[in-house]
Amino acid sequence: MSICTAPPRPLSAGPVRTMASVPRVISAAELSSIETAVGELGTRVVQAADELMGTPHEDVGVELYEVERSLRMAHRRLAQATEALR
Repeated sequence: MSICTAPPRPLSAGPVRTMASVPRVISAAELSSIETAVGELGTRVVQAADELMGTPHEDVGVELYEVERSLRMAHRRLAQATEALR
């Protein structure tokens, strides 16, 4: 019975580089896509908050407006980061 093993690596080859070990640089286009998604999410959150106003769950609506405020700030910061990469 034989055991199959991988051939030994030469000592001078250095460390094995895999896709997981190669640093990846995000592009302006990818950041812009995230920026768009955050903006759209903010719109959806406001719509949900608006629907809750005047209901017994108005307190949740108020919280959602705070979430939207945070998303707007995140959207602005993403826009700045995107611009910095261009």
